[in-house]
Amino acid sequence: MAPSTPGIRLLPNAITVLAMSAGLSAVQFAIVGMWGAAIGAIAAAALLDGLDGRIARLLDATSKMGAELDSLADAISFGVAPALVIYIWRFEGARGEWIGDRGGWIVALVFAVCMVLRLARFNTLLDVEQPPYAKEFFVGVPAPAGGLLLLLPLIVEEQVGRDGWWSSVPVVVVWTVGVALLLVSRIPTLSVKSIKVPPRAVAPLLVLVALLGAVIITYPLAALIAAMVFYLGHLPYSVRRYLWLAKHPEAWEVPAADRRAIRRAHGVANRRLGLHQPLRGRVAGAALRVARLPRRNGVDPTKMAVDTGPRRRNWRKLGLRRNQPPKDTGQD
Repeated sequence: MAPSTPGIRLLPNAITVLAMSAGLSAVQFAIVGMWGAAIGAIAAAALLDGLDGRIARLLDATSKMGAELDSLADAISFGVAPALVIYIWRFEGARGEWIGDRGGWIVALVFAVCMVLRLARFNTLLDVEQPPYAKEFFVGVPAPAGGLLLLLPLIVEEQVGRDGWWSSVPVVVVWTVGVALLLVSRIPTLSVKSIKVPPRAVAPLLVLVALLGAVIITYPLAALIAAMVFYLGHLPYSVRRYLWLAKHPEAWEVPAADRRAIRRAHGVANRRLGLHQPLRGRVAGAALRVARLPRRNGVDPTKMAVDTGPRRRNWRKLGLRRNQPPKDTGQD
């Protein structure tokens, strides 16, 4: 590929600057009370942030300056700007009487600092050798998702059109701190850029994307709420997938269809080997009931359960099977 011209090399950085400008504009919209515009500005910054890196790789225009500029823009657009929007919306003035302006400012600072720490860790991990499957995951919640998650109480209030428990000061405080902890956590989250689809699914997927685009344009706030709830719901699946890949090196470099085959093969092998534990709860429950029986005439109830009654019945109560002697087949 021919070297990129200076004009092409400037394009990804220009998109990054636009994303940073959109994030900062959200603060100005919040100051004048235009909450819908503030939410839209943060969402636009997230969209632009998803484009600049891909365009840079597509045009072979990656650079050290672009990488540093992208991290600084993310810190402003998804760390400082959402924290200021939440502070102005809920903690500034009389609305923050429960915790006060100073307490609300501390909460906003916690989120902004956690966002900067998350970006610093991300840049550090770029130079550390990771397992092949690690490229499919982020460590913690990524910056754009964290910035939009922080605004979820504000988005719900704008959609519903009134205050509620979701916008009360205690809930917003707990939510802000919780999202900040997700940013600096080590929870693996799926990376969208690693998702691949088979060729036959491209056309239906494009139709679905068109429908989603129509829904987002028609009901933007409701679509954002649904997207944030879906993102939070995918976290258990992401953790499970990460742990499974860590235990199965043979699935690291194979397509998704082959991974499903490996997972099915492991499931069949486990069933054939009898690795499931069907008697775990039954044995423990039966033994506990026997141990709780009262003594009768000085006789130990555990001995009664073994020495009295049909033996086959006692074994069945414990959920066990007696070892049967081999049958005589009449052959030497």
